[in-house]
Amino acid sequence: MKSVKPHMQVIGADGVHIGTVDRVENGRIKLTKADSGEGHHKGHHHFIELGLVADVEGQNVRLSANADVAVTLEEEHSGKTT
Repeated sequence: MKSVKPHMQVIGADGVHIGTVDRVENGRIKLTKADSGEGHHKGHHHFIELGLVADVEGQNVRLSANADVAVTLEEEHSGKTT
């Protein structure tokens, strides 16, 4: 698989934008803080397991799960799901 690089867009299998890659860290995609959501999620990074990556297409990282499912699988820095 092609490598995931900073500033790529992460999209669900349904084409919906989930976030922007900050970097890959410990086998997980670290999303930028700007894509961290609202409420208690706002202002810190979220992570998505590389195992959810279906393909890298140009500047897009396409996941194997739809966006609404993938966001439920996002992890906090601690590794706990949100």
